[in-house]
Amino acid sequence: MAFNFVEELKWRGMLHDAMPGAEEHLLKGMQSAYVGIDPTADSLHIGHLVAVMMLRHFQLAGHKPFALIGGATGMIGDPSGKSAERNLLDETTLRHNQNALKEQLSRFLDFESNVENTAVLVNNYDWMKDFSFLEFIRDVGKHITVNYMMAKDSVKKRLSAEAKEGMSFTEFTYQLVQGYDFLHLFQEHNCTLQMGGSDQWGNITTGTELIRRIGGGKGYALTCPLITKADGTKFGKTEGGNVWLDADRTSPYKFYQYWLNTSDVDAEKYIKIFTFLSKSDIENLIAEHSEAPHMRILQKKLAEEVTVMVHSQEEFDNAIQASNILFGKSTSEDLRKLNEKTFLDVFDGVPQAVVSRASLDGGLDMIGALAAETGFLASNGEARRELKQNSISVNKEKVKEDYKITIEDLINDKFVLLQRGKKSYFVLVVN
Repeated sequence: MAFNFVEELKWRGMLHDAMPGAEEHLLKGMQSAYVGIDPTADSLHIGHLVAVMMLRHFQLAGHKPFALIGGATGMIGDPSGKSAERNLLDETTLRHNQNALKEQLSRFLDFESNVENTAVLVNNYDWMKDFSFLEFIRDVGKHITVNYMMAKDSVKKRLSAEAKEGMSFTEFTYQLVQGYDFLHLFQEHNCTLQMGGSDQWGNITTGTELIRRIGGGKGYALTCPLITKADGTKFGKTEGGNVWLDADRTSPYKFYQYWLNTSDVDAEKYIKIFTFLSKSDIENLIAEHSEAPHMRILQKKLAEEVTVMVHSQEEFDNAIQASNILFGKSTSEDLRKLNEKTFLDVFDGVPQAVVSRASLDGGLDMIGALAAETGFLASNGEARRELKQNSISVNKEKVKEDYKITIEDLINDKFVLLQRGKKSYFVLVVN
């Protein structure tokens, strides 16, 4: 093998638990493993990234990765770590989501080449859709006792006194359906390992039990820790919701900023999990960072590696440029390069005022733009003073009192950026 997969996960802090014998099994030669991915959206978010990185390390170690899209299980809902039942999806939506997820996964996994360990995408809807209920309870259900299923933590939590919702029969059977996936992949593809987050241990071991009882073989389970943040807030979430891999949902600028703003403690942990940098490179970075924490060396490298990997070098460069608009020296030309979404992300929270397009036809005078029309500055007198002191900019360029804002000044045919001094911004939105 290219390297010891389990050892790689250990030093990266990506191993939570492994069934006895799993490491020895993987050292015997090329093996196949899968990770299940929930297709409830047409994009992965960074909460999915740990499992995807595991699959990538698995492939780099010379093994064959399977990414399983849970089309059937997505129609049911997994109770693990959930306090309420989820919305169910129709087949058209699931297929759309599957195609979008494969495109994203192909940035990490090699699905195309002719090597023996090329990655494979499967959807459990394809083998579950023709299963009748009677067949399933006869051929699968009879092999697992209710006592066994009730002992799982995910079931216990939902049936506990604190859980008001209770648990539907549909969700209760989820572990059987996921367990059958493992059996199916074992029988059809000789897939002997299932990987996932530590909250999936119960579902995965139900699969190993079915392989033992029905398949007459041996399956293994391996889990990674659930990623946490040092301050106790949820990893992968911002005030606006999930941090998505899709650029339309989370702009590359916002994506980059998420990683850049991690704490020192988290950056040291995340750079091992979310990059492919070598152990020695990471150790050197940690040492450099500890010498000068204010330089944020770890955060900058982490943000660069993940942004380039998920988006591209070009998008990373654009994110740096966008960051410089707020925090560094930049020009009107830099500002005009921003698309509308990135512009709004960069100036998120900056005060705005709406002015009519008609007001720009003859040119909007600076006193009106700064005070009378917008309220950016408290009074016309203050506006005149600031203009005389040469502290006002329009789209990053200094202007005098005689300047008039016209259609030519519009960014994305919609915005004008006003600025007083270095840090006080205001956005005119032109309708």
